[in-house]
Amino acid sequence: MITSIVESIHAVPAAEWERLARPAGFYLSHQWLAGEEEDPTATCAYALVRDRTGDLLAAAPLYLVRDEPNDSYQPGTVLPSHLRPRVIAGARRGYHNTPLTAPGLEAVQRDACLVLLRDAARHFADRNDTTHWWPYLTTPATTRLARFYPERPLHLEDDALIPLPGAGIDDYIASLPSQRRAGIRRERRAFAAAGLDVRHQALADCFEDAGVLLAGHQQDHGHDRDGTDAMTALLKRQAAAMGGEARVVAAYDRRRMIGFCLYYHYGATTWIRAVAVDRRHPAPHLYFNLMYYLPAEDAYAHGATGLHAGMTTIEAKRRRGAAVSGLYALVDR
Repeated sequence: MITSIVESIHAVPAAEWERLARPAGFYLSHQWLAGEEEDPTATCAYALVRDRTGDLLAAAPLYLVRDEPNDSYQPGTVLPSHLRPRVIAGARRGYHNTPLTAPGLEAVQRDACLVLLRDAARHFADRNDTTHWWPYLTTPATTRLARFYPERPLHLEDDALIPLPGAGIDDYIASLPSQRRAGIRRERRAFAAAGLDVRHQALADCFEDAGVLLAGHQQDHGHDRDGTDAMTALLKRQAAAMGGEARVVAAYDRRRMIGFCLYYHYGATTWIRAVAVDRRHPAPHLYFNLMYYLPAEDAYAHGATGLHAGMTTIEAKRRRGAAVSGLYALVDR
């Protein structure tokens, strides 16, 4: 096997990268990573493992972080005090991470690839006088990687994925216990009766309105750095990078956006990226419809079999049928 490090995702053909990334998740997709290269807060590189014929067997993004605006990705916030890595291996955003390996590898070959990815991350970190870590690894990824690292895995959060059985949202609702079925139908009826204007649109067409709501949401949760200018700029950059793939379902009262959900269809899953509502303009079950039911309807229309609902408010997601698994960090000394 041959290991190399390249400085841009564009050095790897998209189809070649996607063969590894599509089973792994949206936040390791070629298009998403290309957009992340525009983020000035980190320097990126990509570790690649190829066989002698040049076929890509394994890969991982690497980020030397200079200024981390997200508290949940700051080592000082989520790791023990003696661990302060400045290089992130794998996905830097999205709270969903795994090393990329080619489908169909035998266990021995896959393990050899993982060791080479670890060594490449160590080399990249050594060159910058620091160490590396893998944040928010899925449970299967943690199981595969943990024996190659000196520190035990650290549980960071839990992750929720809502299965979408059948062919439409009525099939999803029917899969839930009877009490939850009645509750969800009630929440959907009350929201529909409010008479709001529900619009499906590209993020590029509404990022300014969405940025105002997202800034309010972030500041309500104590993230004072995430003001309107910062959130609008973030969504504008995401819209430019992702184009029509960045989908929004939003609720309007007349001409005013009062809530939105940003999501992506990727692989067999619809990935919820951001949800925010205007708390000064309440509407019946606005959040639940934007977070779950409206994206689920669009997920079915695109053939998705799961809705990735992510971290936090885990019990609310369990009540809506989510399967919950752990997210972990692995840290190199």
